[in-house]
Amino acid sequence: MSLKDFAQSLPDYAKDIRLNVGSLLNEAGLNDQRKFGTILACAHGTGYKPLVEAAEAECTPKLSAEAATAARAAAAVMAMNNVYYRFTHLAGNEEYRTMPAKLRMNVIGAPGIDKVDFELFSLAVSAMNGCGMCIDAHERVLKKAEMSASNIQDSVRIASVMKALATVHATL
Repeated sequence: MSLKDFAQSLPDYAKDIRLNVGSLLNEAGLNDQRKFGTILACAHGTGYKPLVEAAEAECTPKLSAEAATAARAAAAVMAMNNVYYRFTHLAGNEEYRTMPAKLRMNVIGAPGIDKVDFELFSLAVSAMNGCGMCIDAHERVLKKAEMSASNIQDSVRIASVMKALATVHATL
């Protein structure tokens, strides 16, 4: 099932989400690897299996095997990092920020695709998961690589629509 077909199953009260899915699929601001990699990473980031299956069907034919794996890896490592770093940021005890994380995250250093693309996937999932420290860290890397604010915004728009799609569909 395509993502557009998946979105069509939403009730009329979520018409805006249906329309936004169509807009995202036709979005021209990001190249296909960045767009479909972000969609796939965010689908996995929701943890909602029906959406993951639709995104896999939609995105994997449009991505290299390496890019699809990197998108899944971004969702996986951000599932861990967003919890840990959100805690260190929100905890009143600043001592936690000085302690080593002791978490393996090798994929960030060697994602198997262009590091900028992996950072974009990671930023989108971090936005979806609400981790301010991770958002700031990934956005700094993207800005240093001269990614435009418009492209960064595109990735976060994808994250917001994918999260809403999963949330509404899960209630049906």
